[in-house]
Amino acid sequence: MEKVEKILETRELNVNMGPQHPATHGVLRLVLDIDGETIVNVTPYVGYLHRGIEKLGESLTYFQGLPLTDRLDYVSAMSNNIGYVVAVERLFGIDPPERAKFIRTIVGELSRISNHLLWLATHALDIGAMTVFLYCFREREWILDLFEMICGARLTVTYPRVGGVRNDVSQEFLDSLYKFTEEFPTRIPEYETLIDKNRIWLKRTKGIGVISAEEAINWGLTGPTLRGSGVQYDIRKHTPYDAYDKVEFEVPIGTNCDTYDRYRCRMLEFRQSIKIIRQCMEKLPQGPVMADTPKFTLPPKDFILKDMEHLIHQFILITKGPTVPEGEIYVATEVPKGELGFYFVSDGTGKPYRMRIRAPSFIHASVLPRLCVGHLVADVIANIGTIDIVLGECDR
Repeated sequence: MEKVEKILETRELNVNMGPQHPATHGVLRLVLDIDGETIVNVTPYVGYLHRGIEKLGESLTYFQGLPLTDRLDYVSAMSNNIGYVVAVERLFGIDPPERAKFIRTIVGELSRISNHLLWLATHALDIGAMTVFLYCFREREWILDLFEMICGARLTVTYPRVGGVRNDVSQEFLDSLYKFTEEFPTRIPEYETLIDKNRIWLKRTKGIGVISAEEAINWGLTGPTLRGSGVQYDIRKHTPYDAYDKVEFEVPIGTNCDTYDRYRCRMLEFRQSIKIIRQCMEKLPQGPVMADTPKFTLPPKDFILKDMEHLIHQFILITKGPTVPEGEIYVATEVPKGELGFYFVSDGTGKPYRMRIRAPSFIHASVLPRLCVGHLVADVIANIGTIDIVLGECDR
């Protein structure tokens, strides 16, 4: 019987991943071109949330726009609030009191720890480590309790204000925070023990998503995603704001430019954030927590309840906004995911003529094709986790 050889035709597959996929950390859609199990191309699609926050900001006063920033990166709302108020303060020419600067630095670093805990929990869970997820949420719950203690909210806090913070911290808060800074450093080795040298974790992260320092800069990466490639750029160091110029801390960087190094950078940032918080608590000055600039800042609540003039003043500031000089300004702050920038154009009225947000998640989502091509389909999950994106920022 004559042998017949069959020629098998192979072709690339086009596969949709998302927008409803638990590992995309939001409504992110990736179109994958795959050859077998190997990624040939990745095309990310964002925009499924349709937020319109930038356009909304143009129809609100500078005070009214603050709660919108909680809904950007809702995992670290406190950091977004700080970025917004720092930008508005520089536009207005306001210098907040020293105590407010230290308090904002403290809550900003708590927000960084909370963000990294959620990132580590979900990143590890996506790759296959369940236990670390439960450990991380244990400590994150403590931070949310601290936020609730200071302002009554846990997630969308709106605690910072233009000119300072909403209210002073209590001794109860400081006592609980001190206890947290004592205990949290002992918990970090627990996470590392579970995954630092785990063979599966190393296989899924080492050599995956490698991007050189030069490429990372050209793509516009920031935060731990950039520092994992060995670039020592941190806005808290280079252009300090609030109390960052009054504390000592180091900026962790990677050497191998891969997913594992980005993981290590964030683990080291845990320790640096605790170091910053402890210094701020030791140096916390006495004094007011809101700037005394009646033209731009809201009057104290006690005055509003007792005096009609102050009540009217608050009503005008809230509804019409303060009259600010014409001009434009861009101010960037270091949030947990990278550089968060606010660009304001003022036309001299109480509302911004233009508000533009430079969201790190939007920039980082664009680098996924560069990280994924040549790797396996399973590595897409690790690469999404390593850039730590939230789609609320992308679809702003």
